[in-house]
Amino acid sequence: MQVELDSPELERFIAAEVKSGRFPSHTAAIAAAVERMMLEQEFLDTDDATFAAIEEAEAQLDRGEGIPLETAFAEFRKKYVK
Repeated sequence: MQVELDSPELERFIAAEVKSGRFPSHTAAIAAAVERMMLEQEFLDTDDATFAAIEEAEAQLDRGEGIPLETAFAEFRKKYVK
């Protein structure tokens, strides 16, 4: 796929990001921008029930009700991986 940027400002921005070392290439910088757009879209598509569940999980962690990640993975494997 070929990508053509419509403004010199965008071209300069991408070039500066590559020159700074943040990205190894112009392609990598543009791919990162597209990935970010995808994540933003997923966030916008998230429903209220999911946000409520995330907030409740954060509240549980704040109350000290969390378990170590290794324990959670072990329980998940025991329950779902046969």
